[in-house]
Amino acid sequence: MSEVIIIIHLIVVLALVGIVLLQRSEGGGLGMGSGGGGGFMSSRGKANVLTRTTAILAGIFFLTSLVLAIMAGNGSTPRSVLDDVPATPGAPGAQGGILDQLPKSEAPKPAAPQAPISK
Repeated sequence: MSEVIIIIHLIVVLALVGIVLLQRSEGGGLGMGSGGGGGFMSSRGKANVLTRTTAILAGIFFLTSLVLAIMAGNGSTPRSVLDDVPATPGAPGAQGGILDQLPKSEAPKPAAPQAPISK
């Protein structure tokens, strides 16, 4: 199911980028090459169609983003940040720290200092 929504999301993204690039900006943009002529695709009619199409595609983009975010969060269980904190040694109910898990070995005793031998 999520694969279908991701594909729809990508198609909407590509269409939205294309529609935005076709719109006439203050500098002309990519839509500056439309010749004369009136009717449905006149400059005013074209602007209305592109504006409506942009708004519809933006709404679909928002909805697919929201659905994908909800689907991504459904499988996880809430966790506390404090669950990962190691226990403090000596605290009530403490399991022991990382140093307590090391194998116990006796350190070699230092040799007693020897008196210098004189000849």
